[in-house]
Amino acid sequence: MKSFLWLVAGAAIGFVVAHKVNETPQGKRFFSDLDQKARDFGSAVAEGYHAREAELRSVIADAEETISNLTK
Repeated sequence: MKSFLWLVAGAAIGFVVAHKVNETPQGKRFFSDLDQKARDFGSAVAEGYHAREAELRSVIADAEETISNLTK
């Protein structure tokens, strides 16, 4: 229970510090850059996921066609 309280206290202190840092021009720039990098990373992950999904769907379609041709 004591560890949980330390975790909550640390999160609260971190939130307050981040809020205070965000009030400065450098802090706004830092969090803006961090947000953009996180969005870019998320977009790259989503793009990779969709490309891999399309590749796998293509392979499955080819396999189904091959199986269909073999059963004729």
